[in-house]
Amino acid sequence: MKGILGTKIGMTQIWKGDRAVPVTVVLAGPCPVVQRKTLVTDGYEAVQVGFMPKSEKRMTRPVLGHLKKAGVGAVRYLREFRNFAPEGDTISVDIFAEGEKIDATGTSKGRGTQGVMRRWNFSGGPASHGSKKWHRRPGSIGQRKTPGRVYKGKRMAGHWGVERVTIQNLEVVEVRPSENLILIKGAIPGMTGGLVVLRQAVKGAK
Repeated sequence: MKGILGTKIGMTQIWKGDRAVPVTVVLAGPCPVVQRKTLVTDGYEAVQVGFMPKSEKRMTRPVLGHLKKAGVGAVRYLREFRNFAPEGDTISVDIFAEGEKIDATGTSKGRGTQGVMRRWNFSGGPASHGSKKWHRRPGSIGQRKTPGRVYKGKRMAGHWGVERVTIQNLEVVEVRPSENLILIKGAIPGMTGGLVVLRQAVKGAK
C-alpha cells in the first residue's frame, strides 16, 4: 500500500483532448524515510516518512534525536504507511502513474458552530401557516418518560468541520516528477496549504 505526503496547492483545470478536466494540484514529497518497522522489532510492517522542513527550535529533543538517528533533518510531519517497503531512502511522486486510483486524506475546513440545516441537511420547520420562530429548528430530539434522555450521537447543532476526511478512488490525471506535483481529478478535503496523505486506493482492485 504505497503512499506519500503532500500539501494542497489549489484547484485548476487542464485540457484532456477536447474537454477540460477539473484537478487539484498537490505538492507531494520528496519524503525521506525516517524508520522501517518490522514484525520482529515492532510487531507490524510499516515505513515512517517525513515531510516539509521545520525549524529545530520548535521541536522536542526526543523527536530530534529520532530524526538524527535516521540521518534526517527536522521535518514538520511524520506519518506511517503499513505494508509499504520503498526501495530507496526517499519517496518521490513518481511512485504513482497517470490513470492510477488513489485515496486522499485530509483535514476538512472548519466552519465554526452551525445549525442543523447546514450541518446535517435538515429540512427545518414550516415556513408559514402559523409557524413562528421555528423555520430552522431541529424539532423534537427525544421521547417522553422512557427513555427520558437524549441518545448519544443525536444529530444537533454544533461545531462543523476540522475532521479527518478520506475520499476514495480519485484518478491521477498527471504526474510531474521534476516539479514534485501530482494532479488529481476533482476536489480533495482540506484547505490550501494543508497536509494531504495520498495512498494507493484500497478499493482500486475491485
